Amino acid sequence: MIIVTGAAGFIGANILRALNERGETDILAVDNLNTRADKFRNLAAFEIADYLDKADFIERLRQDALPRATAVFHEGACSDTMERDGRYMMENNFRYSVDLLDWCVDKGTPLIYASSAAVYGLGPAFEEVRGAERPLNVYGYSKLLFDNVVRRRREADPRGLPPITGLRYFNVYGPRERHKERMASVAFHHFHQFRREGKVKLFEGSHGFANGEQRRDFIHIDDVVAANLHFLDHPVSGVFNLGTGRAQSFNDVALAVINALREANGQGPVTLAQAAAQGTIEYIAFPEALQGRYQAYTQADTTRLRAAGFEAPMMTVEQGVAAYVRWLLKNS
Repeated sequence: MIIVTGAAGFIGANILRALNERGETDILAVDNLNTRADKFRNLAAFEIADYLDKADFIERLRQDALPRATAVFHEGACSDTMERDGRYMMENNFRYSVDLLDWCVDKGTPLIYASSAAVYGLGPAFEEVRGAERPLNVYGYSKLLFDNVVRRRREADPRGLPPITGLRYFNVYGPRERHKERMASVAFHHFHQFRREGKVKLFEGSHGFANGEQRRDFIHIDDVVAANLHFLDHPVSGVFNLGTGRAQSFNDVALAVINALREANGQGPVTLAQAAAQGTIEYIAFPEALQGRYQAYTQADTTRLRAAGFEAPMMTVEQGVAAYVRWLLKNS
């Protein structure tokens, strides 16, 4: 049996899809449907062996009453970077993860878990070393604290642990993220804004960048899932950045959405200058509330990821966003 926590969430559900495509259905799915019961739709299309509510799962975990597992994908966490309840964040993201780590170590079960690029804060370096890790919020801190627990245990007992793999996700976008609402990707929001208003709104220049030229490492969910399955098949312990290694602008994302929708309507592509002149891209003032709290630039250092054997090419924004828009049009 494979355990997937956060199974009804964005990344968890796409991992279920990929496991099913391999013929794997002996899966224990874990999630919390109390606040967003409509997340069940992310489960309904896939085959699983059993489902446990997160609270029930944690209780059984602490009582050592879970079935044996061949691997655990731990995607369950509060991913709201604006969450201000630090106690909840640390209990949900940190303590839960430590309990699961303890269980995996005791059973000798490989663990692949979700970390985050939020550990790097404003950068400017995005390398898996302590000197680069400066989280801006309690979400990023909760992820960093667990990464450090894993590091210390590996340093203390490198041979006595099962494979423990942390993946620091950069800006992930793609199918099955609707339930994330305001925390959904910019590609998702651009798509719906353009369909609703006929334009996409981006921030004016900030942090030394021109209008809409703030840059992040945007990675399609299919590439994220491919990396997770790589570490399932080729277990390696460590904390690894999971991004494309390319920083692309918010202008790139907006233009990719606009041109994919234009293509769907039988229209030809436009350039950035044409989109701005036509008013289909509009620049708005950078919010005061985000000053000092905004990642204007991220770019994963993928050296360790590639050295760990994950060699698959990853989609550019132009490729990945176009594929996502086609999926959204089909599945809205």
